[in-house]
Amino acid sequence: MKTALIALATASLVAGSAIAAPVTYNVDPDHTYPSFEADHFGGLSVWRGKFNSNSGKVVFDQAAKSGTVDIVIDMKSVDFGHDKMNQHASSPDMLDVAKFPTATFKGKLAAFKGNAPGEVQGTLTLHGVTKPVTLKVNSFVCKENPMTKKEVCGADAAATINRADFGVDYGKALGFNMDIKLLLTIEAIKAN
Repeated sequence: MKTALIALATASLVAGSAIAAPVTYNVDPDHTYPSFEADHFGGLSVWRGKFNSNSGKVVFDQAAKSGTVDIVIDMKSVDFGHDKMNQHASSPDMLDVAKFPTATFKGKLAAFKGNAPGEVQGTLTLHGVTKPVTLKVNSFVCKENPMTKKEVCGADAAATINRADFGVDYGKALGFNMDIKLLLTIEAIKAN
């Protein structure tokens, strides 16, 4: 009897650990929207832009309430909806995309509320500088996409950074506020 109970307990542990396995999701660049809001002349207006090219992956273990995020942004894809501004933002004055063609964010899912993370604690590498950044997760859900029938996870997250901390301080002497609001809407598809 004792042996049977030990065998049953061991089987339960093995089955439980199989259920708790991390799952990898590939970022869907067609449904991922990294964007930002930047000040123009100390409150005169707010310029909004986005990056049109991105890639990455999310590893999520729902049972263990853990996971990682690894996102790569193609800085050459910056888009303000204004060609002249795109050229200036890409220049050595600002993002210097020839020298720093990508930005990366790597982090860990944290502050879970139920099955959803409340934040992603990580590091942002921008303009060759790496600093800690925590994204606040406003929404997070995993489910089957009704059109593709594939499992997807989606989230909306935000953070505010000081761009001068990353060496992008163009306009500071002209009164520009250095704070940038980062906004990330992301969808990732379960890998096969």
